[in-house]
Amino acid sequence: QVRLVESGGGLVQAGGSLRLSCAASGRTFGNYAMGWFRQAPGKEREFVARITWSDGYTTYADSVKGRFTASRDNAKNTVYLQMNTLKPEDTAVYYCAAAIGSSAIYNDWGQGTQVTVSS
Repeated sequence: QVRLVESGGGLVQAGGSLRLSCAASGRTFGNYAMGWFRQAPGKEREFVARITWSDGYTTYADSVKGRFTASRDNAKNTVYLQMNTLKPEDTAVYYCAAAIGSSAIYNDWGQGTQVTVSS
C-alpha cells in the first residue's frame, strides 16, 4: 500500500520561500510520476507540478513556473517542492500524489500540508 506523507508547510511572508517534502513508501516507484497539487479555501484542487521518478522530468502550472521547482531523491524515496517568491495567492493545502507511468490519474494521495503566505 502506497503511503505519502507531506511536510514542510507553514506561515511565510510574501516573497519568502518554503520547501515541501513528500516521503513515499509502500512500493517501488521507478515507473511512477509524482504530482503536487493545491487547494485553496473555496476553490477546486489545482495542479502545481509533476516529476517523474525515473529521470526527474518536470512540468509546472503556468502560475508557478519560474518560482517553484520540483525535485526528487530516489535514495530517500522523497520528492520536494521548492517554493520561492511566494505570493498570498499561493496560500493553500498542498498535496502530493502518485501516478503510474505517464498516466494523469493519481491514485494515491497524501494528507496535505498547509501553506499560508501573508501579505
